Amino acid sequence: MKSNIPASFPWSVGSDDVSIAILYCGVCYADVAWTRNKMGHSNYPLVPGHEIVGIVTEVGANVDRFKVGEHIGVGTYVNSCRDCEFCNSEVEVHCSKGSTYTFDGVDVDGTITKGGYSTYIVVHQRYCFRIPENYPPQLAAPLLCAGITVYTPMVRHNMNRPGKSLGVVGLGGLGHLAVKFGKAFGLKVTVFSTSVSKRDEALNLLGADKFVISSDEKEMKALGGTFDFIINTASGDVSFDLYLSLLKTMGVLVLVGFPNEVKFLPGSLNLGSKIVAGSLTGGTKQTQEMLVFCAEHKIYPEIELIPIQYCNEAIERVVKKDVKYRFVIDIANSLK
Repeated sequence: MKSNIPASFPWSVGSDDVSIAILYCGVCYADVAWTRNKMGHSNYPLVPGHEIVGIVTEVGANVDRFKVGEHIGVGTYVNSCRDCEFCNSEVEVHCSKGSTYTFDGVDVDGTITKGGYSTYIVVHQRYCFRIPENYPPQLAAPLLCAGITVYTPMVRHNMNRPGKSLGVVGLGGLGHLAVKFGKAFGLKVTVFSTSVSKRDEALNLLGADKFVISSDEKEMKALGGTFDFIINTASGDVSFDLYLSLLKTMGVLVLVGFPNEVKFLPGSLNLGSKIVAGSLTGGTKQTQEMLVFCAEHKIYPEIELIPIQYCNEAIERVVKKDVKYRFVIDIANSLK
């Protein structure tokens, strides 16, 4: 591996910057949305990828958190104002002036950022993360978007109390990690899915306690008022009234997917004092904490490692939900 990584690259590294030779990059649904201009504001040429793991090749004079040769990660953003209440609280993803996306974002110098489907990236040390020693770097990549996307609301809403009950809606890249976190937190985890084919892996590979076909009205009704928490990782439209009915009094439903609409009756929320919340990824402090937590509890994403030459096929398969459970591009061995 080391023989494929240059000692340095021919570009300027700022005093607070880290130059990274990219080893691996996860394939996220955001890569689909941006490359296909689903939101109408993509800037081409576009280099996607915001689940990046690599090796430090050079550090600026003021960098004190990383050393050359260490494994390092970069997530969904690479800059922020560093001066607002959210940046000062280390939740830079909610920067008042807008965080700078890892790809297709406008950086301070006016250039468009390029993501992890590439050989290198230069990032301010604040937005980089230490990959714990002995944690497989290819498995760390999906944690930097999918992992932190579910970990953040689970911690924020106290879904880390042993013995409580958690429902996970959808079993894809985000959902399978929500199951793994839930079990590590000591929760009783139920997976809701429309696909019966996922039952075996949900129970036997991921360790869920129960699997429910969400279209089974009888089974769903029988679970009314039994969940402390539900995390909806699906982007397809679901009945929010139905899932709210499954919550206990003062239960919490968190949305991390992007369905076409969110609609429910006021009574579904008010009766029982229930909470519906949204969430994005997470701040720098919590992302580093999550990586350490995963290493300590041996939480590993389920991945399919691919060469970059397969990325177009991989993106098609992501659209078709034909991946178990995250593609990771082997950058170093396929971009030489």
